[in-house]
Formats: sequence, C-alpha cells, structure tokens
Amino acid sequence: MKAPRVGIIGIGQSEYKPRRNDANYPELVREAVVLALNDAGMELDQMEAVVYSLAPDALLGIANAERLGVDAVGARNKRFMRINTGGSTGISSVNVGYSHIAAGACDVALVAGADKVGENGDAQTIMNKIWDPIYERPLPQGTITMLAMSAIRYMHKYGMTQEDMARIVVKNREHAALNPKAHLRTLVTIDDVMDSRMISWPIKLYDCCPQSSGGCAMVLASEDYIRKNKLDAVWITGVGNNSESYYIGDRMGIGHTADHADAHALEVACRQAYTMAGITDPLKQVDVAELYAPFSNTEFHAIEAAQLAPMGMSPTLLREEGCFKLGGRIPVNPSGGTLCSNPIAITAMVRVAEVALQVWGRAGDHQVKGAKVGIASGNGGDHQFFGAMVVQS
Repeated sequence: MKAPRVGIIGIGQSEYKPRRNDANYPELVREAVVLALNDAGMELDQMEAVVYSLAPDALLGIANAERLGVDAVGARNKRFMRINTGGSTGISSVNVGYSHIAAGACDVALVAGADKVGENGDAQTIMNKIWDPIYERPLPQGTITMLAMSAIRYMHKYGMTQEDMARIVVKNREHAALNPKAHLRTLVTIDDVMDSRMISWPIKLYDCCPQSSGGCAMVLASEDYIRKNKLDAVWITGVGNNSESYYIGDRMGIGHTADHADAHALEVACRQAYTMAGITDPLKQVDVAELYAPFSNTEFHAIEAAQLAPMGMSPTLLREEGCFKLGGRIPVNPSGGTLCSNPIAITAMVRVAEVALQVWGRAGDHQVKGAKVGIASGNGGDHQFFGAMVVQS
C-alpha cells in the first residue's frame, strides 16, 4: 500500500549568525515558530503535535533544553517528542513529524528547534565525547580530525586535491552571497581558501563550517487536511534513514565495513528515499539538492551518495564542467549549505526547508529555475547516522 502523502505548508528560518545576544534560547525557537506559522497562515493552537529538534545538550550548555522550549513551541499538553541524532537531528525531526502524520496520529505537526553553537565555547571538546572512550577519544578525535581522515582516504582512492576542496568552498560562498539567511556570505577565491589556516591536514579554516546560531521551524500536514482547507503545499514523497559502524577503525583498511572515503550509509538512505518517491534515475529526475556537508571534502561523497555523480567523479565534474553550481546541472547547496550556516540542532532541517523552498519556487535570489524535485540529506554522530528526504512540488 502506498504511504499517504504529507505536505509542508509553512517554513520559518531566522538569520544564521555567529551570535544572537538579542534573543535567549526560547525566544530564538519562538522566532522561527512564528515565522513558520505565519507562512502557513495558522495559529499555535492548531498544532496537534510538536517535534523538537535538539542536538547534544552540551552544545547549548543547558541540560534537557527541550524543557526550556516547551512553551516557546506551544507543546504543553500536546504530543511532544525531542529528537537527537547529532548533526542529522534536523532531518530526523522532520522524519518524525512526517511519521506522526503518515501514521494517522495527527493531521498537523510542528517541527522546530534552534541552536546557539557560536556561544557554547569549544564544540570540538564536546564532539570528542561521541567516540569510544578507550581507543578513540584520547587521540583526541573530533569531527574535524575524523573528516580529515576521510579527505585523505578520498584523495588516495579518487585523486581529489586541496584545490578541488577549495572549489566547493568558492561555489558555496557564491551561493550564500545570494541567501540573506546565510551566516558566511563573503565571496572567496581558491587562493583565499588555500591560504587560510591549516586545521587538520588537508582541512583548512575555510574548508570548515562555521559555528552558527539561529532557529528553524516547519509545519507539516496530511494530504486530506491540505485538500480540505485548500492550502498551498509541497510534498514529502520519499524518506530514508540508515547508519554505519560506531568505530572509525571499522571503516578503514582490510576488512572494513564501509570505506571511509565514501558515505555508504547515506547512499543507502538516498536509495530508500528515491525508491519511495518513485525516482529511478536521479540524474534525470532530481533538479536540486541540499546535502549536509560540514567540510568541503564531504560534499563530494555526499553528491556521489545521492547518485548525482559516479563514484569519485564529482571533483572532476565540478572542476571541468561547473556541475553543481547555480545554473549548472543539478545545483547542490544553492543556499550555501552547511559550509555557510551550521546551527547544528537544525542544520539538517534547514536542508529540507531549503529544498522545499526551491521546489515551491520561493527561494528568492538563489532559486534554481524550474526546480520541481529535490533531495535533502543529514549526517550525524561519528559520520554514523544518515537521513535523506525527497521533496516535490
């Protein structure tokens, strides 16, 4: 039996900035919720369930911070669920909202969250705690060093260069310059990226995502509700989720479960979403992609996992043909992506929101002309949790 369709009827995003000293955490969540409700033309009392998108508490510096935000999202005496899957929290939260409606538990659900990553101190010290306490934490492992190893493996396997990584940064900054919500909007050159401070070879400062603060919210509704109330919507037609090994060492060398150069579990999640949406040839059927890529090198394997390029070929396609740019074949991250805005608790939700705006024709200056089908993705944990979602007009 075909799953019932679930629509997106409202989207709200704050601007993403290094700090938001003008708003405390509940106020930041509420800002996004008000924008989403206004976009949907609805009131808070009409929300039947609330899914709260909140990555590790330590990034915010407040334990069980969903309790702080309950009133801000109007969840008192309603179905309420807090989601945390690390960097993929946002897309996992949209998936849970989708599941509430598709299962018939409610007709309208609010998905909302916020983060103040720029105000938490040292995020990498916190990220270090997600690894094995005996063998991996003492290295000391962090998200940067983990994905630097992935970059080295991709270089060895496919021939990627640091200049190829820099081209991703240049592309995404050009896109972000057109997006008034983006955190990093300054144009850069390949030389600028190459001259930026080395963080963990081959990842340099400009290859890294920022620590952003901001809020995002979405209103989802059942097809029956949308038709009955004659609402405008775009549709979630495919959902996929998957995870791979907890241990980094299991993704390298002889006997590995999945090569650390690639995003094997993301590929499985994308295939699940495509199959559910009836997409058999992403290269011909997908118009736009918002792929979670917190470091420049990870965008290449995300593109390939989404089957928008053959394995190992995305650097060549960007370098020689300008693929993945606005105006090119299948633009990737026209909003600027995670490289330009990264409020971790909602970053992957922003990917879904931005794809929805694209296929809705409402993305403003970074609109992909004629976009009707898009895919969004999210990554979380130690490059471990993956989600994908197809959104269509």
